[in-house]
Amino acid sequence: MDPVRFTVWYDYLCPWCYNGSLRMRRLAGEFPGQVELTWRSFLLRPAERGARDLERFRAYTRSWQGPAAEEDAGTFRVWEGDAGPPSHSVPPHRVAKAAAELGPEAFDAIHERLLHAYFAENRDVSERDTLAELWRESGLPDAGFARSWDEDLLSAVLGEHDDAIEAGVTGVPAVRLEGRDAVIVGAQPLELYRRWTRRALDGIA
Repeated sequence: MDPVRFTVWYDYLCPWCYNGSLRMRRLAGEFPGQVELTWRSFLLRPAERGARDLERFRAYTRSWQGPAAEEDAGTFRVWEGDAGPPSHSVPPHRVAKAAAELGPEAFDAIHERLLHAYFAENRDVSERDTLAELWRESGLPDAGFARSWDEDLLSAVLGEHDDAIEAGVTGVPAVRLEGRDAVIVGAQPLELYRRWTRRALDGIA
């Protein structure tokens, strides 16, 4: 039987994407060999801007208490310390693309590490030195990190974002089941993803 394939659009600066990512990965773990996830970049802050006010950013991160209170949620902490705010969404996506070239296990390791580092540890995942530290903490080979900054990976990230807009993605996380046109936006409950999977495996439209 062919696996059930989901495309997942996400951004590393999106708290709801943290929850959505954890749920989709739990789904794949519950249906080993029966669920395939394809991760695609979506950029909430596509371009680097001028310096952002740290105190305003701290106040914004109090809104993370909303996704933190959900079932099957990630770990969130209101921003502390003097790091950040992140400049834009592109750098962590470039690093994730470099890891993906090393294989799915490498991508999974850095993907989870980036989300946890930002939302639970208050680390600026747009800052190059921080990204290098997270790469090493994920157990990835040092030589592979430099690949993150090659222009073709930047083009891949930007291209996926443009493709998402063309596909009708208006926000993230967004999930589409292969063979369906509909894109479901928002971090849906894990049980909903389970129902989609069971119905697809049973051949129910």
